Amino acid sequence: MIKFMKRYKTFIILFIVNLILLFAYPTIGKEAFRITGKNMIEMLSVIPPIFVLLGLLDVWVKKETMMKYMGPKSGIKGILLGFLLGSAAAGPLYAAFPVAGILLKKGSKLSNVLVFIGAWSTTKIPLLLFEASSMGLNFMLLRFTLNIPVIALIAIITEKILKEEEKKELYERALTLDEN
Repeated sequence: MIKFMKRYKTFIILFIVNLILLFAYPTIGKEAFRITGKNMIEMLSVIPPIFVLLGLLDVWVKKETMMKYMGPKSGIKGILLGFLLGSAAAGPLYAAFPVAGILLKKGSKLSNVLVFIGAWSTTKIPLLLFEASSMGLNFMLLRFTLNIPVIALIAIITEKILKEEEKKELYERALTLDEN
C-alpha cells in the first residue's frame, strides 16, 4: 500500500485538491473534474497503441541493429534517423518519452534520442501540413529549416555538457523500464 501511495502520490494529491475545490467552489470543481476526465480519456486513447508499438520495437529490433543505426558510432546517419522517426510520429509529446526510453535501452546515442524528441515536438509532418495551410508555406519552410539545425545543436550540446554519471544513470533507468 505504501509503495502504491508513493508511486501515485502526485495523482492522489491532485485528486484531493480537486475534491477540496469541488466542495469549496462547486462550479470550478465540476469543471476541473470534467477537464481531468476529458484528459484521461484522451491519454487512454493514445497510450495503449504507443505501448503496443513499444513492445514490438523492443522485441523485433535487436540491440545490435539499433546500435548500428543510432548508437555512439552512427554519426549523421543516427541524427537523420532520429529526425525521421520523430517527424513521422503521431500523437502528443508525452507519448515520445516511452519511445525515447526504449531507444536508450537499445543503445541509441543520447544526442540521437534528444533529436528524436525535438523532432517529435516540432517537425511532425501533420504539424507541418497544418502550419503550411494556416500560416503559409513560407512561414512553415522558414521555421522548419531553422528548427533542424537548432534541434541537432541543442541535442549535441546537451550530450556534451551532461556528466558521464548523469548519462550512465539515464541508460540505467532505461534498462529498468520493464520493471516499472
